[in-house]
Amino acid sequence: MSAPLAATAEVAAVRELAAELAAITTRPWTLMEVCGGQTHAIVRWGLDQLLPPGLRLIHGPGCPVCVTPAATIDAARALARRPEVILCSYGDMLRVPGSAADGGPGDLLGVRAEGGDVRLLTSPLEALALARRHPERQVVFLAVGFETTAPATALLVRQATAAGAANLSLLAAHVRVPPAMAAILTAEGNQVQGFLAAGHVCAVMGTAELEDLADRHRVPVVVSGFEPLDLMRGLVACVRQLERGEARVANAYGRVVRQQGNPAARALLESVFEPVDRIWRGFGVIPGGGLELRAPFRGLEAGARFADLPGGPEAGVEPGAAVGAEGVCISGRILQGRARPMDCPAFGTTCTPEHPLGAPMVSSEGACAAYHRYGRRG
Repeated sequence: MSAPLAATAEVAAVRELAAELAAITTRPWTLMEVCGGQTHAIVRWGLDQLLPPGLRLIHGPGCPVCVTPAATIDAARALARRPEVILCSYGDMLRVPGSAADGGPGDLLGVRAEGGDVRLLTSPLEALALARRHPERQVVFLAVGFETTAPATALLVRQATAAGAANLSLLAAHVRVPPAMAAILTAEGNQVQGFLAAGHVCAVMGTAELEDLADRHRVPVVVSGFEPLDLMRGLVACVRQLERGEARVANAYGRVVRQQGNPAARALLESVFEPVDRIWRGFGVIPGGGLELRAPFRGLEAGARFADLPGGPEAGVEPGAAVGAEGVCISGRILQGRARPMDCPAFGTTCTPEHPLGAPMVSSEGACAAYHRYGRRG
């Protein structure tokens, strides 16, 4: 293992599960985890190095920062350059590259260096507080995240509407995980035969959509947590299904996840947002892959308040030149699970956390950042 676990008992339990995996695996299988937090745990603890021969674990697009399209970043940069605007978002979003089609700086930190008012928030409700403190300015919140953070954005929308905050708007880029899993399974050349599902998403949304996915595509889906034991138990449960020819949802994170999820959070989310087709960086358009404000709240969309924002389908592809060119980022393939970070010629050379070329190296939950942080080169 690449680093010591916190307790000897946990080490022993993990190794027992690794031995169980080796005993039950009779043929090659390819599994994918779809959560960046899980990816970091797997790489940090070297769990993928404990797998038996033939059992392969690949990393999916498990980070909402990573899959936010260049078009959205371009729109945010354009807004941040307006003197009347305060543009705010979460920390990692400030370093994600856009398309730089205008020749300017590729991320929001670059715009801030030019003099744009770009601010880091830790909670969506801080955007409403900013709007109240600066009634003379327009506050735009770049809202990103999976179904886990979308309810907090929905609460912001509700409170801003109730408060009549006319100077607050959203550049919403929330994305939905099950449609992305379906897109991976239906892509040409797909190799994924089973999923470890993100426990935090299921804690909010429950397992109904995953049950539909498992039934429709005949793949096992195991809800897993983020600790080494959680992940190893998830792997064992998934391989057991594959070996038996089963394809259903199993919950290996029962201490947190319930089949119905969090009804209050789901109700809040569904009252404010509705599914929409959405561009994912590295993927293109995923049907139902995003969330947009429902009709009663569309006046809060930044696009409804500001004319001539840049962006379009062509800006949704990961910036960079052709795959395989020297020093070029292949993060689109990495996000799809079709390549590993060390397969990229730029990894650890021209692309580092200090000077990232692609979003998976920018985000604290990106696969490239995980491999770089924990010294994984092979």
